[in-house]
Amino acid sequence: MKNWLIILGLMLVLFSCETQPEEPVMNIIMPLGASRVEGSPPGYHSYRYKLWKKLRNNEWNIDFIGTQIDTELYPMVNDEEFDPHHEGHIGWTSGQLLAELSNWETVLDTPDIVLFSSPGGNDALDGFSYEDILVNVVDMVEGLQAFNPEVTIIIEKLAPGHSFLMMGYFGVFHVRFLNEIDSIASALSTPTSQVLTIDMATGFTDNMLADPIHYNQDGATFIANKYYDALIPLLQE
Repeated sequence: MKNWLIILGLMLVLFSCETQPEEPVMNIIMPLGASRVEGSPPGYHSYRYKLWKKLRNNEWNIDFIGTQIDTELYPMVNDEEFDPHHEGHIGWTSGQLLAELSNWETVLDTPDIVLFSSPGGNDALDGFSYEDILVNVVDMVEGLQAFNPEVTIIIEKLAPGHSFLMMGYFGVFHVRFLNEIDSIASALSTPTSQVLTIDMATGFTDNMLADPIHYNQDGATFIANKYYDALIPLLQE
């Protein structure tokens, strides 16, 4: 009788282990950049809510991380509140982002994916040299890889500003960056860390802007949809 009781107990343990559901994988994503990431509704909008909404509606488990918290109220999705965390800083240059990188790494979870928005955009608007901007962007990528050697980084081929803005130095910077960032990203990729680019420029028009550089609702939707398509092959079930 005792042997049968032991066997029965083992069977119950095995059965409970087999039927216990697996914990869902959480994809940890850092939205990184300046005002196009932070947003300031209703004046202008970030892509973050629209991207989060589309991911959750399609049952992807994601966790946005960052030291910044979006205090805007957004509609719930399936009784779930918007994840407000991000690392977008209005007006910040690539040098300012780089200077804070080590501080973020001490307080944040390790990101699986970083969405690097409009890198160098504010620098170019302020007239910084292309070479200095590029050094900061490269250092940012390498710093993120030091934080997580398996991180995937998606660098935007940034959407243009209004067409009248693209006639000056910012336009020169934009063309050069679009032409060179693919080869730079390829050179920064490692066997464990993909550095990818995403083309936000093609198809982006003036009527997607709320002002000379920021997104209106249509622009935010355009950017969010591009990110969604790029993320799907990278996310884990």
